[in-house]
Amino acid sequence: MRGKIALVTGANSGMGLATTVELARKGAKVIMVCRNRQRGEEALAAAKQKSHSEDIELMLCDLASLESIRSFAEEFIRIYPVLDILINNAGVVTIKRQLTKDGFEMDLGVNHLGHFLLTNLLLEPLKAAEQGRIVVVASGAYKIGALHYEDPTLARRFNPAKAYARSKLANILFTKELAARLQGTRVTVNCVHPGAVGTNIGVNRETGFGKSILKLLSYFFLTPEEGADTAIYLATEPDLQEVTGQYYYRRKNQELTPRAQNKQEAQRLWQWSQEQVGLSN
Repeated sequence: MRGKIALVTGANSGMGLATTVELARKGAKVIMVCRNRQRGEEALAAAKQKSHSEDIELMLCDLASLESIRSFAEEFIRIYPVLDILINNAGVVTIKRQLTKDGFEMDLGVNHLGHFLLTNLLLEPLKAAEQGRIVVVASGAYKIGALHYEDPTLARRFNPAKAYARSKLANILFTKELAARLQGTRVTVNCVHPGAVGTNIGVNRETGFGKSILKLLSYFFLTPEEGADTAIYLATEPDLQEVTGQYYYRRKNQELTPRAQNKQEAQRLWQWSQEQVGLSN
């Protein structure tokens, strides 16, 4: 891992922070991508202390803003023409319906569309790597997900489970289609179900809503380190150089439901996503 460049989104807490620490311990230079500077700087200090590595850097990007993503990608490529590992870890669960700055439903906007744009903008430095790897943090919640093209902002019938499950199904279909498009390159892409992990996802930082529920359920959760294990495995295991387009849980390749393996659905989502974020074919 010495000399390799890794980028982790949502790196300021939970699995993102745990992933950063472990990749740094393995010798990679890690770019922590965070939305908030103060929380990012606090996490940066914690990551350096835990990993005993100074080779960690903070960069700011708001995945709920297409403008922010484009600015970030431009700056990143200017500094780092090669990217070995991209871990799309950041995720949100909204309790009430919210829209991003660009008018997308928040869960889909951040969890899928934000990462869709970011990944596409970083494909050239990934292709420049000796063997680029993309890891998408999905969830077993995809099984109850549907894409709802007829109501993309969920204006008619919003609920948290529906919104989150849709975004996770989108993560997996994105992984499948991207893997197909990357055939013939040295870049692989796989997705992972981390399990039920005790993180701050779903907690409103302004009101604290959700903290008491999180504390009550924490006994049953995996730690962030346990949740991050399979993503790190997919990003670093030498034996997985040829593995792409797969869905993993606890380091094992898992069978997906027919909906999540539907090539036509994956292609339709890709085309729709391109239109939403303003990318050409």
